[in-house]
Order: sequence, then structure tokens, then C-alpha cells
Amino acid sequence: MIAPQPVNLTVNGARVRRFVEPRLSLADFLRQDLGLTAVHLGCEVGACGACIVNLDGQPVHACLMLAVQTDGMRVDTLEGLSDSEAVAALQKAFHARNALQCGFCTPGILVVALGFLKGCRPGETAPSREAIRDALSGNYCRCTGYEAIVDAIERVAKAACATQEAA
Repeated sequence: MIAPQPVNLTVNGARVRRFVEPRLSLADFLRQDLGLTAVHLGCEVGACGACIVNLDGQPVHACLMLAVQTDGMRVDTLEGLSDSEAVAALQKAFHARNALQCGFCTPGILVVALGFLKGCRPGETAPSREAIRDALSGNYCRCTGYEAIVDAIERVAKAACATQEAA
């Protein structure tokens, strides 16, 4: 039996120090140890995207990471990103376009969409629907058929690019 290992990281802006089993996934650590339930476990093989979080600013499948691998890193879940105006705009657009339905996939999709929207540069046009679909290719939704999700992200992307272009 391998002894629990120390892990020191920043989760949603707060320093966290725990001893964890070396085989504990980041998703299980976030859900079970820290109570961050926006991280959903679906396939547990990185195919569905329900567990996506930001790790040092990059989206990763938390089910494929071990908690001990995140030592010294920063993890942001949807709970931690919820103060962002961009996430609020996405959430509002998802609600308006009925892109939520059961909501199981929504946190992972919102994390990916938020990262995607950071790619809006002044002077560039909003990303195409094809680019949005490509960005979402690691997320699986059984309820919506993606049209409403793409519509919602497109609406926010157009507004975000317009805002940045005006700046």
C-alpha cells in the first residue's frame, strides 16, 4: 500500500493542502474532498468533457489527471470562474437559448467556451460556428443537439469581439 502523498495547489483562488491517495483522480478530489460539484463524472475516460476544469489556465479533463499531478498548480472549476462576467454572459445566453436542458454537460462546456472566448482579439471578427463546434469537440451532450449551445456561444462571442474591437 502506497502512503497518501501531499498535494499543495490553488483551487478557485484558495490555497489547498491535503494528503491524497496517489491514485485519486483530480475529479474525485475536487468533488469528494473539496465539495466542488460542478465537476461531473461521466465517462471517466476523457471522452465526454463533463469533468473539464482549467489547470494553470488550460482546459483539462479532471478524470484523466491524478490529484498528485497538480501539486503547485492552479485549478479553476466553474464555481471559481462564476464571478467572471464572461461566464455570467454565457450562462445568461445558455438560459435564453435553452442550451441547458439537463445541465450535466453544461459546466464543462462553459469552462471550454470561456477559454475559447478569450481568443477574441481586437480587430478580428467573431469566430465562426464551425470554430465554435471545433472548440466543443471534446464535450458530449445528449440533450440539446448542440444547435442551442452553439447559438448561445456565438451570441456571446459576437458581443465579446465587438466589445474588444471598440476598446
